[in-house]
Order: sequence, then C-alpha cells, then structure tokens
Amino acid sequence: MQPVFKFQPISFSWVAVHPQPKGVIQFIGGTFFGTFPTVFYRDFLKKLFADGYTIVALPFRFSFRHWPIAVSLLQEQEILRKELTEVAKKLGWESDIYQERSSYFWVGHSLGCKYIALLEFLSDANWQNIANQCYGQDENRQIQKLIYNSSIETPSIKGQPSLLIAPDISNTESAIPIRALAVLLDKLGLGVRPTRAETQCFIAGSSLFNLTALISFDRDDIAGSVRDIDKSLEVQKNSDVLWLVEQLKARDLPVLTREIEGTHLSPIAIETGNYIVGLNHFNAFIKPIKYRLLEAECVKFLSALKLKSAPKVDR
Repeated sequence: MQPVFKFQPISFSWVAVHPQPKGVIQFIGGTFFGTFPTVFYRDFLKKLFADGYTIVALPFRFSFRHWPIAVSLLQEQEILRKELTEVAKKLGWESDIYQERSSYFWVGHSLGCKYIALLEFLSDANWQNIANQCYGQDENRQIQKLIYNSSIETPSIKGQPSLLIAPDISNTESAIPIRALAVLLDKLGLGVRPTRAETQCFIAGSSLFNLTALISFDRDDIAGSVRDIDKSLEVQKNSDVLWLVEQLKARDLPVLTREIEGTHLSPIAIETGNYIVGLNHFNAFIKPIKYRLLEAECVKFLSALKLKSAPKVDR
C-alpha cells in the first residue's frame, strides 16, 4: 500500500504513522519555526517519511531553562512508545518496532539540537560527576530532582542515533538580540541555563556522542560553519558547528559530517512543482529542487548511523 503522509495529534506531539516503518524519527526544530513543525518543516519531514520512517514532530517550547524541556522529551518518548503501538495495532500495521528503543532516532535543527545533546549527556553513566565539574552541586541536584519527578525509570537515549542539523548551543544573547538586556538577565541569574560554555563542558566530558551525525551549511551565520576554521579567532570561538566537529571527530566512532550549500534556515522550505521555496533571513529564495541536497544527506546519514549502532558499542 502507498503510505499516506498525514499528521495526527498523539500526546503532545504531531505524528505521521508509517504502515511499515523502519524506524521512528523524533524531530525538534528551532525557536519560533519549531513551534509549528507541521507547517514550517512539513516538506522536509515528508521526505523522511517517504524513506520509511514514522515521524514524530515535537513542538518547540520557548524557555530559558533547557533542562526541564530536555527531560520532558524523554517523558514524551515513553508515552509515545505505548500510544504508537496501540495506534498501529488498531490499523493492522507493524507495531512491535515501537517497543524497541533502538528503533528511535533523534533529529534536531538549530536550538532543538541542544536538547538532544543534553539528553545524550544524561545518558552517560558518569553524568553526575561530569555535571559537578561543569555545573556545580546545586544545579546537579536540580537535574536529579527533575528526573525523579518525571518518573522516568531509565533517563537515557543510549543506542538511539542523533542527527544534528545546524546545531545552535544557545546562550541568552542568542535568544535576546539586545545585548545589554541579555547581560542583565545573566547577572540576575535569569538567563539561559545551561549556558553555551556549560553545555560544551558536558559534551567534552562525556564518553558518548558516538552515534552522532552533523549537517551544516556553508553560509550559516548563526550555528556557524566548518569554514570558520579559516576566519578570525572570534568567529571560531562562536561557531557551534566548528566546535562540535572538532570535539566529536576524536570519539571512538567519529561524528559523520557533511557541509552543504545553504543558510541556517535551509531546512525550512516548501516544495512547489520542480522548485523549492525557502527562507534566507526572511527573504524568500527559489531554486530547482534537483539542487536540494539536505533530505538526501539526512537519509544517507540515518542509514549509516543505524549500521554503526551495534549492541556492544557505547554511544
């Protein structure tokens, strides 16, 4: 049967259920656009569905406190494992796959990637010791309290591959463009937590992130580009893409990376006939669809990550 791409609300997510899924993609986008993933990322997600995945579009929630949102994604996954199994059974479709944690993938764009990175860090058996070094004991206790109150038996995405697209490890200045106000909020303790530096410390201290792929864009002035290596030290310092690639290429299973033509908003595009209409700093651009590489690269990386995920391989 020809699978029909159609979103339906399940729990707090929008889900397109594939009749014969080879996996489940859990997608979370960036600020504003990610709040309406079935609108702004629809054609992007449709291509992944067509390749054989059930799609879970997790609506973005704006907050300066990123740990509660990350933990809530784990709670949502546990709910969806049960709900998707029941929905598939009622339709007479493949349902056993939804009970297998290894069938789930994480795909993020922009700030959505930060939440996935926090979950990956939380999956490290040594995360509390690392958090004490990066974050302080008070913050560590707050994370433990969040996990306890969530009633999640195993707060981990270990063994679940992650694809990060134009990852933005946000600071307060990323959320608030008025620098003076951002600085004031940080001084008052009301800014983004964990900060960019704290998140980098978590990632650097973790032994995981071995089932990770990263797609970047050559003209991305928000998340950065691997080309930033040839730019000023200040640009290099603020390039999340460059930092992640340099950090993760030395892992047991080096990060899979590919930089393609485009800007930070390249995943947000609409297909119309033989053309793609996208956004470039809120200005529309139109290009032939045959030059669109993003979805093909995503499909390729997801397949490669699945092959890399062996039972005895530590993430």
